[in-house]
Amino acid sequence: MRTRPLKVALLGCGVVGSEVARIMTTHADDLAARIGAPVELVGVAVRRPSKVREGIDPALITTDATALVQRGDIDVVVEAIGGIEPARTLITTAFENGASVVSANKALLAEDGAALHAAAEKYGRDLYYEAAVAGAIPLVRPLRESLAGDKVNRVLGIVNGTTNFILDKMDTSGAGYSEALDEATALGYAEADPTADVEGFDAAAKAAILAGIAFHTRVKIGDVHREGITEVTAADIASARRMGCTVKLLAICERAADGRSVTARVHPAMIPLSHPLASVREAYNAVFVEAEAAGQLMFYGPGAGGSPTASAVLGDLVAVCRNKLGEATGPGESAYTRLPVSPMGEVVTRYHISLDVADKPGVLAQVATVFAEQGVSIDTVRQQGKDGEASLVVVTHRAPDAALSGTVEALRKLDTVRGVASIMRVEGE
Repeated sequence: MRTRPLKVALLGCGVVGSEVARIMTTHADDLAARIGAPVELVGVAVRRPSKVREGIDPALITTDATALVQRGDIDVVVEAIGGIEPARTLITTAFENGASVVSANKALLAEDGAALHAAAEKYGRDLYYEAAVAGAIPLVRPLRESLAGDKVNRVLGIVNGTTNFILDKMDTSGAGYSEALDEATALGYAEADPTADVEGFDAAAKAAILAGIAFHTRVKIGDVHREGITEVTAADIASARRMGCTVKLLAICERAADGRSVTARVHPAMIPLSHPLASVREAYNAVFVEAEAAGQLMFYGPGAGGSPTASAVLGDLVAVCRNKLGEATGPGESAYTRLPVSPMGEVVTRYHISLDVADKPGVLAQVATVFAEQGVSIDTVRQQGKDGEASLVVVTHRAPDAALSGTVEALRKLDTVRGVASIMRVEGE
């Protein structure tokens, strides 16, 4: 074993960063044995130096992150500050000054991953980011390495623990969205400002990263169709149950049947209770990968939190340090297919549409005519009426999303349709 330690700089010492530092200290001997050399934490960049950080030598704390990554003797920089800037500049500066980078920054990678990979390649450095997607679940490396010889056609999963907790509570307790969100906040599953989670931004960033790796093409967060869960109601959950389904916020990345394009989307969807994703409870994540040779693979585990995310960071740190010792680099960006990302309107989906209609003869015929005119086939329909009011629930066969959207707009114009109570896609069948 080499006795000279590999030097590590840590950017950020919040929930994830502090756990990374703790594990590096408490498991130092094991890490050294697995790497083939000791690792030494030589600096920790923070915004508030006065905050007490147990287990971290105060002499390591600095507010000058730029000076830390410019030192020139750093082997690996662990970036755990998040956001676009200054993270982007600090990472590229680290490459320029001889360090490889381990990052947990999904937002930056989904927005500017191509440029970061290019910088890493230019300077001969590693860029690893297992922790950016699904916490402790090994997902990025299996896609990037284990399935490198296979053809991945679809990635489908639950990649945000906060939204899964909320939807699970709505399903199991009958709570409304606001009540379930309050519980998630009280338990620490939701941030004080939960927008990134509940509006689907977090899941969309992860979908962009997964689609890019799976399909060997460049996908940015702006290419991902995004819908959150704020409009999901207790009535939607009840409707799903009547269909033998539950509601999940899904990230779905697919290769087109002709292989000429890909799609990436995040939205709530009804899935059958028989589907394995339906049983993913509370704040857990699970992802299905469908490949031509390997078939269906499922990855399951905690998708967030300090310890799970730090586990992924440390796994990358070990891999990057091994590469350093071997004077090699791991796999970089693979975007050779250059496949375009199709708009949501071209995606073929099923819909569950709940309508408030007048309770009188001919309404169902009018509604069915609208579907036929838009080229959308009806799978099932259920009608209930009382005191001049009625509800009509329609489940369609698969059709282009644009046709289904056009159908909804045409339904709104019918005099007999009082309102569209809910619209939700149906997946997993």
